[in-house]
Amino acid sequence: MASVKETAENVAASAKSGMDKTKATVQEKVEKMTARTPAQKEMAEERKQEKIREAEVNKQETMQSNAVEHQQTLAGGQVADPGFYPVEGAASGGTGAARPSAAHDPFLAAR
Repeated sequence: MASVKETAENVAASAKSGMDKTKATVQEKVEKMTARTPAQKEMAEERKQEKIREAEVNKQETMQSNAVEHQQTLAGGQVADPGFYPVEGAASGGTGAARPSAAHDPFLAAR
């Protein structure tokens, strides 16, 4: 039952993150349309990127928190591995103990 709850909370966190990212993109487009200088357009782009990073960090923190709660439930209140966090799609038969690959790291693309 705890696994179903964790999965549902992870799906909700992912959906919220997606909505926040879309909102940031739309706001950036509006700001670029109303901007009068290239510097204002650049600031709009930077704000969008920051909001997208923040949404992704919030999602990862929520998912990690959900995994810790799930582990506490399984371990009878004790955390089995405090460094454990799930990978998206882990509910489809994997153990969930794997670390996410660099291909899914939004911070690497910004460098």
